[in-house]
Amino acid sequence: MKLTIALIGDHNENILAHKAIPLAIDLASNSLGILTEIQWISTDEIDPNTLGNFDAIWCVPGSPYKSMNGALSAIQFARENNIPFLGTCGGYQHAALEYARNVLGYRQADNSEVNPDTEMPLISALVCKLIEKKDAILLRPNSITAFLYQSNKVEEDYHCCFGVNPKYVPLYDGSNMRFTGNDEAGEPRVLEIVEHPYFIGTAFQPERSAFKGETHPLVVGFLKAAAARNA
Repeated sequence: MKLTIALIGDHNENILAHKAIPLAIDLASNSLGILTEIQWISTDEIDPNTLGNFDAIWCVPGSPYKSMNGALSAIQFARENNIPFLGTCGGYQHAALEYARNVLGYRQADNSEVNPDTEMPLISALVCKLIEKKDAILLRPNSITAFLYQSNKVEEDYHCCFGVNPKYVPLYDGSNMRFTGNDEAGEPRVLEIVEHPYFIGTAFQPERSAFKGETHPLVVGFLKAAAARNA
């Protein structure tokens, strides 16, 4: 079996996460005994007609993207077509934004990093920047993420200045998108979609574990879901 993984984002070798992601995928695929092939797709070159050829989609850090609409369309495609999806850092932010616009109906929801004058800054500047920091995340018991970690509390590495505005988290109540991880102050840090083969977004960057040679449970879960879809 050989899995094809689309990496949605504007590839830049100077971004640490972009160096880490191929390593993280290799570590996870080796642990599972499967082959993987990655393809970087710039956000301004998204063609939804070709995304169905991939076994999984990872929306990577590095926002603001060249095309926010391109990133959102790729996320929407993964969500609507049950393609395993992982969004880290910027990918997490835009997964929340895509759902707010296209499922919850808040078309005015926006990213204040791109549009500082937006009337609905769903993505806004963090009160405390998380640049090259490690922080604790409390995971909701019985969530998919807690199951993958086999723990309700973890520590992860960050490199972000923006995130989902806590003010708007209640808008997701009763929907299939749930925020299942928070920091110790209650700020949202993890989202997942119920009734999807695999749809997880994290404000942190689990891929950075690859720099320590560690296989990450979220990446393993991502590839397992891709393999199940490919079978």
